Amino acid sequence: MPDKALVWLGSTRADIGRFPAAARRVAGFQLRRVQKGLDPNDWKPLSSVGAGVREIRLHIEGEHRVFYVATFAEAVYVLHAFEKKTQKTTARDLQIGRERFGALAAMRRKNDGSKKRR
Repeated sequence: MPDKALVWLGSTRADIGRFPAAARRVAGFQLRRVQKGLDPNDWKPLSSVGAGVREIRLHIEGEHRVFYVATFAEAVYVLHAFEKKTQKTTARDLQIGRERFGALAAMRRKNDGSKKRR
């Protein structure tokens, strides 16, 4: 099975770029595992953000999180990335994930509709 494409939504690529170097490396390694169809080493489901959304948990130079969805055949979509400063994920971070997941769903519906009209 070929690797899935990696699609960065919103500011996720720049956000990961602001992680400390070691956390960036591990985030990249974990996303590469997902592209290959494997699970990250430390993750949990985030159904409160959207169906199929998962959170990669990074415990390097602090706490960092990456929300993604890999249930679509064409790509792995990276929804949100941030440094976690509290024990509970903030409502703002969950909202960003939901908004980007909603925008992704709308984009995919639009693209499906345009393919059917051809």
